[in-house]
Amino acid sequence: MKITLIEPSAPDYHIFSMFHLPRLGLPILGTILKEKGHKVNIYVEGLHPIDYDEVYRSDLVGISSITSTAPRAYSIAEQVRKKGIPVVIGGSHVTFLPDEALKYVDYVVRGEGEETLLELVDSIQDGKHFADILGLSYRNNGSYLHNPQRPLIPDLDMYPYPDFSLIQGIERVSSIPLQISRGCPFNCSFCSVTKMFGRKYRFRNMENVIEEIIFRLKSFNSPPWFFFYDDNFTANPNQTKIFLEEILRKKIKFSWTAQTRSDVVRDRELMNLMKRTNCQCLYIGFESVNPETLKLYNKRQLVDEIRQAIKIIHNYGIRIHGMFVLGSDEDDVKIIKNTTRFVKKNKIDTVQYLILTPIPGTEVYNQMKRENRLLTTEWNLYDGLHVVFQPVKMTAYQLQKEAIKAMRKFYSFFKSLTFLIKGKFYLGMVRFKGSLIIQKWQKRKKEFLAGLKKLHKEHK
Repeated sequence: MKITLIEPSAPDYHIFSMFHLPRLGLPILGTILKEKGHKVNIYVEGLHPIDYDEVYRSDLVGISSITSTAPRAYSIAEQVRKKGIPVVIGGSHVTFLPDEALKYVDYVVRGEGEETLLELVDSIQDGKHFADILGLSYRNNGSYLHNPQRPLIPDLDMYPYPDFSLIQGIERVSSIPLQISRGCPFNCSFCSVTKMFGRKYRFRNMENVIEEIIFRLKSFNSPPWFFFYDDNFTANPNQTKIFLEEILRKKIKFSWTAQTRSDVVRDRELMNLMKRTNCQCLYIGFESVNPETLKLYNKRQLVDEIRQAIKIIHNYGIRIHGMFVLGSDEDDVKIIKNTTRFVKKNKIDTVQYLILTPIPGTEVYNQMKRENRLLTTEWNLYDGLHVVFQPVKMTAYQLQKEAIKAMRKFYSFFKSLTFLIKGKFYLGMVRFKGSLIIQKWQKRKKEFLAGLKKLHKEHK
């Protein structure tokens, strides 16, 4: 079969707009299908525009979507289905709202899609029924049928390395995505990871990962950056140390970044290995400087631990990208201002101030829906940049306004100039590009902000 896979573009500008980072789901699925003899083409809209003449020659089109890209995904699906081409969709959003998705597509792959999609393609090709395909939702004579959930994949090494050459525009990618594990035991109330990938960590074999790194390094003329996509790269500190020690032993040289938690600093041997293997930056979800919010989010960390972690990581010469989620039921305007002061005082290198977003499948979404606090279900606004619910201790407009002020304060032209003068060119350019992105975003959001302001006045 000729199969086209599509990752829709993000609905708006955001801080990561300056970096080109495709998700790993479609390259993994595309490679599995390719090895089964299918002809596969992947479009990541953020990298390359969709060639619809090419898409319309497909036997099947697959789309991957998160909540904020769902409207775009549905639009593409409708356009493709008008040509008589069946469409399958997967991803976190449609996993939890399959009935919604089936209004626009023929099939929904719920949860992890490797086995489900392969079985679906075989069934379409062979003219078989779909009733035995675990994790599949589909249309049948006007009804929506949902097969039982598929168990999580027990062995992450059973699949090939993703073939990035299947992605149109892959040459624009600024760093190579790599994943070692799936799952997370922490179950933060605003996060859907545990619902999608479970609360138990599943790890790839370390030798398998090292072989992939060597393979990637041979594929590039200059040593690339690697970005470990794991939700927590140091989930198993001992295993991470073994992996990094092997990198040193084999003298494999590359720069890398990863996501982790602030408690990584408890293991100084691990921190030393991270530094020696050329870790450049750690992406850490600090989430809040409000102790009550940390409890509400189920973060299992203290503000003093966050402060100490920042100091220790900086002592190892590693940059920090700090992520904060603003707007919990324990937050008010003062907390947001305290957050910006905390970031400045502790010299966090780059930052994201995300607005709490009730993503379907999370505890926060269920709570907001139950309490009738959702202001809209326009999913394109569910990107962490828009207020889409009614906060408790401030108005929606106040939360939106303070979040914008916090971002503008951090990503300012003046701050970028200061870094450039000091010779810190990376930080200077990131802040400068960030300031341009925020300005563009604000210009596009005048109508949305006016609507929140109107609600603010009515609330008063």
